[in-house]
Amino acid sequence: MHGVPIEVQIRTRQMESVANNGISGHWLYKADDASYAGSQARARQWLRDLLDLQQRAGSSLEFIESLKIDLFPDEVYVFSPKGEIFELPRGACPIDFAYAVHTDIGNSCVACRVDRDLAPLSSQLQSGQTVEIITAKDARPNPDWLTFAVSGKARTAIRQALKDQKRSQSIALGRRLLNRSLANADTSINDLDFRRLRKVLKEFNVRRLNDLLEAIGLGNYMAYVVAQRLLASDHPATNAISIQTGGPVAIRGTEGLVISYGRCCYPVPGDPIAGHMSSGKGFVVHIETCKNMAEIRRRSPNEIIPARWSADVEGDFLTALRIQVDRQKGVIAEIAATINEADAGIDNIKVDERDAELSILMVGVFVRNRTHLARVVRRVRVLTNVHRISRIIE
Repeated sequence: MHGVPIEVQIRTRQMESVANNGISGHWLYKADDASYAGSQARARQWLRDLLDLQQRAGSSLEFIESLKIDLFPDEVYVFSPKGEIFELPRGACPIDFAYAVHTDIGNSCVACRVDRDLAPLSSQLQSGQTVEIITAKDARPNPDWLTFAVSGKARTAIRQALKDQKRSQSIALGRRLLNRSLANADTSINDLDFRRLRKVLKEFNVRRLNDLLEAIGLGNYMAYVVAQRLLASDHPATNAISIQTGGPVAIRGTEGLVISYGRCCYPVPGDPIAGHMSSGKGFVVHIETCKNMAEIRRRSPNEIIPARWSADVEGDFLTALRIQVDRQKGVIAEIAATINEADAGIDNIKVDERDAELSILMVGVFVRNRTHLARVVRRVRVLTNVHRISRIIE
């Protein structure tokens, strides 16, 4: 009742025997390093990792998931470049190895070498291989790592890093959106009255400004609503400033987890765009003429936020093409090769067999901008077996 941690052990006779001679012996993780050897040393390290896993887990379910993975795995043994041996669960990839070395190594991992050759971060490791992790100072964990990392330590560390990353990005986006709404009143967050700010924080049931900015960035509160409360006087009738409009939000393409792109219209740099806040997801960017945007504009016009592409926008953006082709052997490989030659990436290809002669391909393509997309379309259009190609915008 006083928050003091206690330890309770309930065992059968068989469990008692295992506990007295195996990894659950209380003395194993309390004793000095000199008092145990061999298997007991490995048991103590396993328990240390287990306690570390428990402390890092975001919830009980997450801890149980990680524990099931690590409890009795088939192991693989790999080497670091210095000859150190690391024990990993079977199916482990270089990401698991990086986090086994150190959490900071895992968080800053960008590439790897396996037996001195560059290898994908998702490749499965085999016993006896030597793994070298390549890091970068500004690197961040990728959400896709959770699809192939198998060790509990790696998965827990990735989730925690993504949670911290999303919070910092949400705060930055929330600051941009709130300053945009306050700009019409010729003010900014830095110019706000502290007493008024403290009162508004209490109204929104948050303790710090960063908590409020994070909620705005995640779409839980609308920026213009918060701005109205911050600028409101004690007599609302005297507040004649409208702050529901503002300059467009600049999209740089590097915002990460708090800006997403509509899977109905697949906007790319060069498209006229607008956006809206989605609770828990942040800012969602659409093409202005998208059907979903038209529906939001009809239902809640105040939720539409103007947006534009930044002059230094960078990255690859997913768009979708509909391609009508002859049903011939090798046509999909030919189209994929043509797209690759145009320096574009392929996300997926779906085939709809229209009839005995024609097929419809739905191809997800990564491009840098509309100019790049136009170049890809031109190259595909001139292929002999292609009848029609168009961009999918719903």
